[in-house]
Amino acid sequence: MLTTILNRGGLESMVMNYYRHIDRSKVQFDFVVHRKEKGAFEDEILSLGGKIYRMMPIRPLTFWKYQKQIADFFDAHPEYQIIHGHISELGYFFYKEAAKRHIPVIIGHAHMSKVPVDMKWIIRNVFKRRMRPYLTHRFTCGQAAAEWLFGKIGAQSAITQRNAIDTAGFLFHGDNRASKRGELGIEQDTFVVCHVGSFQRVKNQSFLIDVFYAIQKRMPDSILLLIGDGKLKSDMERKCQRMGLQGNVRFLGTRSDVSHLLQASDLLVFPSLFEGLPVTLIEAQCTGIPCLISDCIPQEAILTDLVTAKSLQDNADSWADMALQLKDKMIHRTKYPSVIKERGYDIQKNAEWLQKFYISSLSCRH
Repeated sequence: MLTTILNRGGLESMVMNYYRHIDRSKVQFDFVVHRKEKGAFEDEILSLGGKIYRMMPIRPLTFWKYQKQIADFFDAHPEYQIIHGHISELGYFFYKEAAKRHIPVIIGHAHMSKVPVDMKWIIRNVFKRRMRPYLTHRFTCGQAAAEWLFGKIGAQSAITQRNAIDTAGFLFHGDNRASKRGELGIEQDTFVVCHVGSFQRVKNQSFLIDVFYAIQKRMPDSILLLIGDGKLKSDMERKCQRMGLQGNVRFLGTRSDVSHLLQASDLLVFPSLFEGLPVTLIEAQCTGIPCLISDCIPQEAILTDLVTAKSLQDNADSWADMALQLKDKMIHRTKYPSVIKERGYDIQKNAEWLQKFYISSLSCRH
């Protein structure tokens, strides 16, 4: 598995869901990461029998050094028969070297429907075209992501690997809701909005805070839970201070109890500028919480009647009005794990499918 860092992001959480549920006596995941710092999932990976290899970050001025490191890796580890990349177009270097060494299964996995138009945009577009000939299989979370990474023609042969979850782990329990609110010091009848995601521009937390400010003017005791970390977190903390929201907005950092935090909340607001197919939205629907999302999020992520999509062209007050309309929508929260399972997003069957895919792909190529 090629990754950037093994922290609690949506992509990494999806991979870990599969890793926990696959038969590790038949298929074992080892991980190549591109950061020196230890990731949140690393101890668990080691406990499950996986290995972790560290590469240097991928930077334009050191591409040649990175390519040498990849060659050295394959020299030291000729045992690997499957490469499954989760680093988008930056997997180009690994895929090229793997193809040169005739590794039978080389998978590029599309997780994003687009990328920001910035100084890296041209390089990314060059690499995503160059990597395609080296792949034996194209995987994707959804149609938009496949078209971005593989092109419209390549997307036609892409295999959808669902961002599946442990539905039983997100079953709503009233006791979980009450205990988590008690732990956070939140009254049981307080209106709680939440958001799960790293602090980066694509997640659009600045607009989310504007929306919550409009909600808080109408309901002064309301609370916003922001779950995650990232480079823009300090900017968002300063924005909340300027707006006088520091008493109502909780920055909870990276958490291992997302299921209970979702159960403790009344509404998920998810105004992303774009997404591939967010695991968080699948998890939230499984807990039976209403979800107010941007219409930039792919339709494949809308699995239940809990989701309302709204344009980012609408202002924060309009979003707040919709949020308050949705706050009492929760009915029979315990029914939604079965709905998610029926839509094909339970991890057990998906892990069995992936295991069979790996094994059969190797047998076909020997």
